Amino acid sequence: MSARRRAAVAVALLVGLSGCGGSAADDGGQTLTVFAAASLTDVFTDLGAALEDQQPGLEVRFNVAGSSALATQIVQGAPADVFASANETQMSVVTDAGLAADEPAVFASNVLEIAVPAGNPGGVTGLADFAREDLTLAVCAPDVPCGAAAAQVFAAAGVTAVPDTQEEDVRAALTKVELGEVDAALVYASDVASAGESVEGVAFQEAEQAVSDYPITRLADAANPDAARAFVDLVLSEAGRRALTDAGFREP
Repeated sequence: MSARRRAAVAVALLVGLSGCGGSAADDGGQTLTVFAAASLTDVFTDLGAALEDQQPGLEVRFNVAGSSALATQIVQGAPADVFASANETQMSVVTDAGLAADEPAVFASNVLEIAVPAGNPGGVTGLADFAREDLTLAVCAPDVPCGAAAAQVFAAAGVTAVPDTQEEDVRAALTKVELGEVDAALVYASDVASAGESVEGVAFQEAEQAVSDYPITRLADAANPDAARAFVDLVLSEAGRRALTDAGFREP
């Protein structure tokens, strides 16, 4: 069993003790819509499944994308109950518009890591390799959190990067590596962990110059505020934190 699946089992066993509320969906079926940063895809899917097990009739739906795209969608009126961002800048877009029901809570942090295909065919050893024109390289677009963090670490390392592609979110960059379409991509450490044996990670010292904090909040216009509160409580619970740590995230 993979580490991610072990985390899911742990969540399923512990969710009843997490203090995340009663049966908000016992009246015949409700939907909870969670807008979540792409790097949260796997662990939030597991947490959503655990909440569905606890609350029969509840369906948890996820819209996963770059945090900047999600924040824009929320401000433009897209229906959502919960927003979890990969940095506080994009959460501020939502809170400054008066669309958060609660003060956002930071529930995890993350750092960048270089992802390379299994076997590291490009011989990538560190951040300086993103200046090599003989390699095919991917980063995130500058308006999404992983792209903003990339700019910080390149500046800290004094590297003038020459990426071949700028992806719309971190999972798109990771997919390029998994498919062997690039020699390296700058993604989060949790994404490397999620990819299993198809990807190898190369850590670098400058990653500590751009630690990303992940905040979460219920939204003021949530159609299902009780289930939204239950999901946020689960993410912030001991079970949620354990699942996040097992998935490669750091404690906040």
